[in-house]
Amino acid sequence: MPFRVTVIGTGYLGATHAACMAEIGHEVLGVDVDPEKVAALQAGRAPFYEPGLEGLLAKHVASGRLRFTTSYEEAAAFGDVHFSCVGTPQVKNGYAADVRYVDAVIEQLAPHLKRPCLVVGKSTVPVGTASRLADRLAELAPVGELAELAWNPEFLREGFAIEDTLSPDRLVFGVRSDTSRTTLEEVYRPVTDKGTPVVVTDFPTAELVKTSANAFLATKISFINAMAEVCEAGGADVGKLAEALSHDERIGGRFLRPGVGFGGGCLPKDIRAFMARAGELGVDQALTFLREVDAINMRRRTRTVELAREQCDGQFLGRRIAVLGAAFKPDSDDVRDSPALNVAGRIQLMGGDVTVYDPVAMDNARKSFPSLGYAQSLKDALQGAHLVLLLTEWEEFRNVNPEPLRDVVAVPRVVDGRGVLDPAQWRRAGWTYRALGRP
Repeated sequence: MPFRVTVIGTGYLGATHAACMAEIGHEVLGVDVDPEKVAALQAGRAPFYEPGLEGLLAKHVASGRLRFTTSYEEAAAFGDVHFSCVGTPQVKNGYAADVRYVDAVIEQLAPHLKRPCLVVGKSTVPVGTASRLADRLAELAPVGELAELAWNPEFLREGFAIEDTLSPDRLVFGVRSDTSRTTLEEVYRPVTDKGTPVVVTDFPTAELVKTSANAFLATKISFINAMAEVCEAGGADVGKLAEALSHDERIGGRFLRPGVGFGGGCLPKDIRAFMARAGELGVDQALTFLREVDAINMRRRTRTVELAREQCDGQFLGRRIAVLGAAFKPDSDDVRDSPALNVAGRIQLMGGDVTVYDPVAMDNARKSFPSLGYAQSLKDALQGAHLVLLLTEWEEFRNVNPEPLRDVVAVPRVVDGRGVLDPAQWRRAGWTYRALGRP
């Protein structure tokens, strides 16, 4: 049956979740403290780029199934189930997760909860957070322990967020009662009826699933990038090495693509928060390997800059550098901890005349790195360039024909920071092609 659902926090996770909850039939009220964001969402406009999201928002705002507010009091009166979808950024000057926004949801929502309901955390939090929040919820809510807490971690991939919400590879329910479990089962019935497996567990395990998954994926990426370092030293081809490894079903090919490394708002800060929490629990030695995972990842950025400088005869001064990509991954306008912009910024500091082009993330890139140059098209970015760096693997870049571009640049040299171009094709077109870990 349809529920009245609130979604608190309308960033990347919350806006997507709200639209998808409306899509599967629920009445949804999105809540955010930012009036401008609420107004934009109420007009059917997404505050960020995610394929398909704006159309879904507009569809359900128009149908009346989805609306937005800044009022916690209104949310408490409306909702049977309240999803908390606020962010947990890395604290300044430390590795730990900043959970003040998660705490604030409970502090502001709970005093208005006057009837039985379920509050569902979806944020990525340190293990132990949910138990603490459950106690605080019962303490502050007028309805007391009839305001229950559950934990339902998200596993969204930017660029595939709608698919990952409507057809996830699994759902995890961290619960303390049969009532909470039954409520979540009913909320997600349209999803689970399609065959999505459900794992029901306690709070700590539900919290650890997301952080463990991100730690594993980060480790896999850094493993193949460590092999790229070895391949460069030994004269091997990391692309072929990754291909050979991918045929082993125990390993698989996903997240085994060598390159400039991972970024974004999840993997880097989540593995650091995981290490910090392990230290607080007295088991920091169990996760010391993640320090090297993080170090390998950051080292790839440095190596990309070094490789680019080698291609510019040892110096960037007086060289025009075209950087293709600003977002941390394709199909996203997210530039948080973007390897592309990090590399571009370093090259500029070393004297390079850097011009960046990205199909979607230009506005966010300008806000984060206003001193860099920006172009309005791929061709404009390449005009007169002494070196081209491909650092975000957008389809526009992957599929470009290198032949006509040879006459646009000053020197036809490309560094493929994502290992997605066809070396033979580019070399036939007269380009000098280099990639991390490849001869």
